[in-house]
Amino acid sequence: MSDLPDVVHLQPRQPSGGPTAPGGDADVAPRLERALRPFVGGDLPVRLVAWDGSTAGPDVAPVVELRSPDALRRLLWHPGELGAAQAYVTGELEVRGDLDTALTHAFAVARERGLSGRRPSVRALAGAVRTAVGLDLLGRAPEPPATQARVRGRLHSRTRDRSAISHHYDTTAEFYSLILDEETMAYSCGYHSSPDQPLADAQRAKLDLVCQKLGLEPGMRLLDVGCGWGSLSLHAAEHYGVHVTGVTISTEQQQFARAAALRRGVADRVEIRLCDYRDAVPAAGDERYDAVASLEMGEHVGQSNYPTYARVLHDAVRPGGRVLVQQMSRGGRWPGGGPFIESFIAPDMHMRPVGETVALLEASGLEARDVHALREHYVLTVAGWLERFEANVDLLAALVGEELVRVWQLYLVGGSMAFRDGRMGVDQVLLVRPGAAHGLPWRRPS
Repeated sequence: MSDLPDVVHLQPRQPSGGPTAPGGDADVAPRLERALRPFVGGDLPVRLVAWDGSTAGPDVAPVVELRSPDALRRLLWHPGELGAAQAYVTGELEVRGDLDTALTHAFAVARERGLSGRRPSVRALAGAVRTAVGLDLLGRAPEPPATQARVRGRLHSRTRDRSAISHHYDTTAEFYSLILDEETMAYSCGYHSSPDQPLADAQRAKLDLVCQKLGLEPGMRLLDVGCGWGSLSLHAAEHYGVHVTGVTISTEQQQFARAAALRRGVADRVEIRLCDYRDAVPAAGDERYDAVASLEMGEHVGQSNYPTYARVLHDAVRPGGRVLVQQMSRGGRWPGGGPFIESFIAPDMHMRPVGETVALLEASGLEARDVHALREHYVLTVAGWLERFEANVDLLAALVGEELVRVWQLYLVGGSMAFRDGRMGVDQVLLVRPGAAHGLPWRRPS
């Protein structure tokens, strides 16, 4: 085929089905169109190309190619987002042209036709079953893609959390260095002054913003909960003269951050521990930290464990000390990351409206002082990551394989759309622990 998505140029996996439909005639697409009309509220919103070469749908519309019957089998077993994502990452389903444009079009049609929450009629379901039988689509579900997460055990147990984090973060530092900016390796929303600002500059501005909100000064002690590749820990030690303890449960991140601290000459002020956040509170009688930060880690602790996470932040900081949490938010049908994100990127992720997160943090005993919305900034951050992704796609595919590259293409494009369209947000929440003077300025910096 020609004209693959603009953001990545890969050769998808060859289809498991033959060049013609199981029924023999090249008429799969028209048959699918008739079966799908009740489900999509009328004409197909896309131009459909089936594995037998047949086509259906409007000529002027994004083109979706079903390269194998397995694409439909996945959708039958997992209707909606998960089945479509499985088919896409395996190359059984292809979107020609720009993926963002195609997905934006599909979302717009769904809104215009009021398809959200719509229940199909018995007649429509019966027609779909007849079509599935006629195309020989029934039977066992295809095996999950190799890139789909496989985590077991009690939800948010320490063992399961380590497995979930390892699935996403232990892909290798080299992989992330080809997507994130190499200077900071910050894997969180930047702070942009304009759409044209270089990504590394926006990330350094974010790190400065965090350090300044925390009031960091030389000699202070900072706890970085979920330190990632060490961007904040290293920046705070190098530019603000503080002593930092960073905690992560990713061995790949720990090794990378420790090596970076040596290279940058701050190994005497930066300690990176392989440590569960639940074990990060100083022991009884030990000195509390002057400040605590946690950047886009709270999404991973889960709904039931969030009060524990909030209490850790409270207990780790001294009275009067400041805490900054940067965290993504989401409402609506999927308070987590959604079926695709939770299956392929961040298992067991949980997000909620920012107001609920602030309430949980305050319930720990912390006092909220400021909430700073950064949603539009994430659109620019992801655009920077996508630009590097596109530039390095061949290296990425050679490093981790084409299927994982397709997972990340869908992840980055879909995430950018979610922040752009307001389905997700991200905020910095600044808090203090009562009991002593917090030293916050009388006037909020502009």
